[in-house]
Amino acid sequence: MGGSQSREDLELSDSDTEDQQEEETEEEENYQDVSNETPEKSSSTGRNRPKTPSSLDEVESKLKALKLKYPSTTTRTQQSPNCNFKNGVKLYLHIGGNTPKAKWVTSEKLTSYSFIKTSKINGQDEEEDSESESEGVSWWVLKVSAKVRAKVSVEMQLKTFKEQRRVDFVADGVWAMKFFSDEDYKVFNSKYQDCLFENTFGYESNEANKVKVYGKDFVGWANPGKADDSMWEDAEDDFLKSPGSVTPVRGNQDLQEEFEEAANGGIQSLALGALDNSFLVGSSGIQVVKNFSHGIHGKGAYVNFGSENHRNASNLVHSTPKKALLMRAETNMLCRWDMRDRHGIVQNLATANTPVLNWTQGHQFSRGTNFQCFASTGDGSIVVGSHDGKIRLYSINSMRQAKTAFPGLGSPITHVDVTFDGKWILGTTDTYLILICTLFTDKDGKMKTGFNGRMGNRIAAPRLLKLTPLDSHLAGVNNKFQKAQFSWVTENGKQERHLVATAGKFSAIWNFQQVKNGSHECYRNQEGLKSCYCYKVVLKDDSIVDSRFMHDKFAVSDSPEAPLVIATPMKVSSFSISSRR
Repeated sequence: MGGSQSREDLELSDSDTEDQQEEETEEEENYQDVSNETPEKSSSTGRNRPKTPSSLDEVESKLKALKLKYPSTTTRTQQSPNCNFKNGVKLYLHIGGNTPKAKWVTSEKLTSYSFIKTSKINGQDEEEDSESESEGVSWWVLKVSAKVRAKVSVEMQLKTFKEQRRVDFVADGVWAMKFFSDEDYKVFNSKYQDCLFENTFGYESNEANKVKVYGKDFVGWANPGKADDSMWEDAEDDFLKSPGSVTPVRGNQDLQEEFEEAANGGIQSLALGALDNSFLVGSSGIQVVKNFSHGIHGKGAYVNFGSENHRNASNLVHSTPKKALLMRAETNMLCRWDMRDRHGIVQNLATANTPVLNWTQGHQFSRGTNFQCFASTGDGSIVVGSHDGKIRLYSINSMRQAKTAFPGLGSPITHVDVTFDGKWILGTTDTYLILICTLFTDKDGKMKTGFNGRMGNRIAAPRLLKLTPLDSHLAGVNNKFQKAQFSWVTENGKQERHLVATAGKFSAIWNFQQVKNGSHECYRNQEGLKSCYCYKVVLKDDSIVDSRFMHDKFAVSDSPEAPLVIATPMKVSSFSISSRR
């Protein structure tokens, strides 16, 4: 458990010095060999001087005896890179995994990279090894020496370090490249972003195509430097006014495991309750457990059901924790059952012709929505994520037309969550989380959310939450992000404090206020959308199936947050956030 970024930064920058020290040591040894050779003395003059060789053979034998060694061409080039060497970089490889012996090693002191467009990603294709387009379906590929060949995509998890002129990425291992000048670094990043845009959306990267993909109202998404971040700053002020802010989130707070116990096996998800009990949903039934101030513990009743019926039901209907709602989302349909209908009865099954709870609110769309997931705010407004990456906001009054539709970044939204007040949306994709601010100021100067009005072009750029390339690789084979959630608040005026998501054997926890802080060190010198890599990690021996915070009411006095519950298929663990001692 703990921060994840410290093991990336220092070792790499030191390795250049180590290489130079090795070279200097070798040169000193070579010169020492020369000084140890004692010249012959001249008996005729009484002074020491070398004996003049009488033949070329003698000259050659004398030179061999001196054992002169000269720096290799590679060493000289590394110390003073050839300006004519196109796309020159130094390549590193991370070895040792998550062990104490883990370190960066130099793979090649001087090599080059290139972006090639090819239909063959994994195999070599000499005819297409050029920066030109090929016929048929093809993608941009990053090639470094003969060791790295990877499709340019978000799966590379590329992370930049501007001050070090360095980028890290995943490609059958974790690699790092260091550039010899600021200009080289800048050229690489610009070309990489262009290739990523084209591979993701199928269009050449230019201003016209960015407007086509994102829309004219979302220029800040395409060019974050032009985005209006004032809404993020306003949100930080709102956080300080929250009733819960009297217990500040300190940097020295850490996770402490409270309970761990074996389950009946086959846990697939968690259903945490705000009252006395929570539930472990498995492949063959539901296990009832008890809620405590430090987590969930103890076994109660167990309800059996057929696994096939459970899978079908879980894919169709979902209850939202922020309000007594049942919802269903299919590819082109949304429907809602409000269990707190003001008339008290949603449907009288006793007098109905069929024991089916018919939905009374919703809409069947003709085509094109590709709904994947949904969540609701405290007042019943709905956010829906789609396969094309779009996120739509529907008000409590209508599910026919979205008030706001955020464009996709190229990856399907597999899960979505929203804060109780509707000001923040958290979308999950396989490789990153996207945090969106829905606040905007209308023409009358009033602050609203995108659920209640059309945001127009007054839209802040989102922020991304990512694992470092190293952590993404270490998380395991099944390292896709799943089920990102805010901490659980159901009281107006209170603000969620943390975000949590699972990725393979990792549960990653972000400090919500830290993510929103635009001056946070993680965002310095970044290009493109701001990405936050500052998180705490809980590492388990098995893949994690679900991670959720308990309801805010279970937060104890010495903790700013309710316990975090983490489930693997065979075990369930509870963690509290407390100050380090």
